[in-house]
Amino acid sequence: MRLYTNPFLIEKNNDTIITIGTFDGVHLGHKKIFDVLLHSSEQFGCRNVVLTFEPHPRVVVDPNFDLKLLTTFDEKAALLEELGIEHLVVVPFTKEFSDLSSEDFINTYIIQAIGVKKLVIGYDHRFGKGRDGDEQKIRSLAEKNGFDVQKAEAVSIGDAVVSSSKIRNALLEGDVKTAAGMLGRNYSYSGIVVEGDKRGRTLGFPTANIQLDNQHKVVPKNGVYAVRVTFDGRTFNGMMNIGYRPTFKNTASVLSEVHLLNFNEDIYGKRITVSFCERIRDEKKFESKEALIQQIENDKLIIHKLLSTN
Repeated sequence: MRLYTNPFLIEKNNDTIITIGTFDGVHLGHKKIFDVLLHSSEQFGCRNVVLTFEPHPRVVVDPNFDLKLLTTFDEKAALLEELGIEHLVVVPFTKEFSDLSSEDFINTYIIQAIGVKKLVIGYDHRFGKGRDGDEQKIRSLAEKNGFDVQKAEAVSIGDAVVSSSKIRNALLEGDVKTAAGMLGRNYSYSGIVVEGDKRGRTLGFPTANIQLDNQHKVVPKNGVYAVRVTFDGRTFNGMMNIGYRPTFKNTASVLSEVHLLNFNEDIYGKRITVSFCERIRDEKKFESKEALIQQIENDKLIIHKLLSTN
């Protein structure tokens, strides 16, 4: 996949099938759009292009917005490449850019800069200042400028339409299984293993404290999780705790720490990826160190069984 950090860096070619969006999460709804994009690209012998924005538009439009990302830019780019996207074009999202109307955006960035034969849109796609670029407006601009428009239909699981906001909400409630169902994969985040107070070691369960790559990533609800941890091309089963360690003394901020099962190596400084499989229980305060150790032993047995059978 070729990456362009500015839409004016890609060679203009009207034999282009393109889709536009933030695509945070690259979830099943987004994949439906990309399926249409890739099918049309193959059908008409055209190149396929995904145009996205960086940073996330909400940060620029509302600087006070508490952004929670499902995917960092690097994660999104890697997922798009896996799907077979040929060209990823990034529009630097600025306050000035946010003031563009949908018509000016289409004319400047799609027609003049990239070129277009067909624009693929999602079922609820809107863009431009005031989000005035709805399906009706897009089809009007397409007719005026001689390109086609195809809409990808929504993807539903049960009665719920898959969306980034529903996935975020599920994670914030600790429902990592619903999030995985909508993502089409387990939710994950990455970070560097940093030194902590080694409290887990004194309990007999040494943990790796994770400093996330991107502080805007969604951190699932506090609690204990069955996870898989990957680094150096290896994957291990793990027991993840997210929270404040209330049994001892509440930490000032939420900590993400993971105990790797059947593992005894020094991994300080390594970058690891944690994939969430299932939530086991809430974080809770125990009356004694011994009660906490007994609970961790129980958690470990549950997680070992769960991950061994899946």
